[in-house]
Amino acid sequence: MHKIELVDFKEITNVLNNNKIILYPTDTVWGIGCDATSYNAIQKIYSIKKREENKSLIILVSSLNMLKKYVSVPKKAIEIIKKSTKPTTIIYKNPKNIAENIINKDDNSVAIRIVKDDFCRKLIKRLGKPLVSTSANISGRQTPKSFSEIEADILNSVDYIVNSRQNEVATKSSTILKIEGNNIVVLRE
Repeated sequence: MHKIELVDFKEITNVLNNNKIILYPTDTVWGIGCDATSYNAIQKIYSIKKREENKSLIILVSSLNMLKKYVSVPKKAIEIIKKSTKPTTIIYKNPKNIAENIINKDDNSVAIRIVKDDFCRKLIKRLGKPLVSTSANISGRQTPKSFSEIEADILNSVDYIVNSRQNEVATKSSTILKIEGNNIVVLRE
């Protein structure tokens, strides 16, 4: 767990509620984020990352209860969530109440992670909605392990940069799992 620094959560949530984009420290790497219910903000993220829209983005939620507002959570997923000690993203089918352009059109799924990080959890709770989290890089380029590695193109494209944990180095991205019946498929470890 990270110590929460003096961060203006009111200002950040105001930015997010106005369809704007933030650059922020997540429970894994630095991320580009927005309100996951805002079609327009998600469009901006695809544009910033120069990413094809058929490639989904990860969504962060603050709790299992929040997760259940957006997807049906199979028992297998609940078991994984409760046992997981590291950031784990799970792909769920048939999401609801989120922007349609964040949903994978091939199989009607979304990738969602319940954050364990204090800063992210507090931000999401204040926002009251899920938060998009995608690595702070142009698609196809190296994921930055620290704030100092984030390219100027990204820094200049976002509306707000969170002034917290800018000296930390990330270890790696989250594990991504897909549950298919009783089978768990590891897509990224």
